[in-house]
Amino acid sequence: MREYPVHTLQQLAFALRDRRKQKKKTQAIAGAEVGVLPKTISALESIPGPRSIDSLFKLLSALNLELVLRPKESEPYAGGKMPKPDW
Repeated sequence: MREYPVHTLQQLAFALRDRRKQKKKTQAIAGAEVGVLPKTISALESIPGPRSIDSLFKLLSALNLELVLRPKESEPYAGGKMPKPDW
């Protein structure tokens, strides 16, 4: 399986859409498997922005994906200060 580095909402949307297509599932099928409307799947895949965390985890389940947080290889932020997120 492909790994997807995700640093932005747009990258997350691309990764979800790409994985669904790899699994040959329509938005309706993926949604039906976990009780989410196709329009919710569409929104998660195409309109980066705040979405229901519950819906996100349901879609990850339908696509047999897990969300993994891990430290980056290097610390890119000087002085330990995180930059302000762009969302």
